[in-house]
Amino acid sequence: MKRRLATLALCLSLIGLFSLPLMAMDQDIASALSSIQARWAEIHYKMPQAQQEKALAALGSEVDTLIAGYPNAAELQVWAGIVRSTQAGVHGGLGALKLVKQARRHLETSLKLDPRALDGSAYTSLGALYYQVPGWPLGFGDDDKAERYLKRALNINPDGLDALYFWGDYLHEQGHDAQARQALEKALQAPPREGRELADAGRREEIRRLLGRLQSE
Repeated sequence: MKRRLATLALCLSLIGLFSLPLMAMDQDIASALSSIQARWAEIHYKMPQAQQEKALAALGSEVDTLIAGYPNAAELQVWAGIVRSTQAGVHGGLGALKLVKQARRHLETSLKLDPRALDGSAYTSLGALYYQVPGWPLGFGDDDKAERYLKRALNINPDGLDALYFWGDYLHEQGHDAQARQALEKALQAPPREGRELADAGRREEIRRLLGRLQSE
């Protein structure tokens, strides 16, 4: 199966898309995460690609600073993983492998702290990494692990826009296009998320593009 490390930025748009359970976390962390999500969506969906890597590196440094102050905040670890993953997608090539390994460490740390943080988004992000990154000897890609993580994400958030999108994309990668189409069509029915308008619109457009490819293949 063809790996698409160079398109991680598209697939791991993941992270600007999870809604924040503000009442379930420290208000300072919630405010910081809201700002990070908004900035991520602006970079990913509005900024020219030539400028994105530098902006994502700066955003990653901002998240690292926050983690230093809140080392047990699983939500910040999720976002650190997402930002690094998106940066890897923009960077592309073998040089991106260092970034995706950093992303994996952040996401695994998040799972140790709170596997249900941000509706289980660490599972979704890890699943996406495992089916997008090349396998051994170049990388750590593993379709079996990808499937396990994506299914865990769906167990936590069965109607989630992102969880369904990545599950549909994974199924397409595996050649199960009929099942992929069902997941993607269900994803389009997910309710809008307050404060996530730009991210939701971007994700839905990605879903429509993938559905279009499925219809033409």
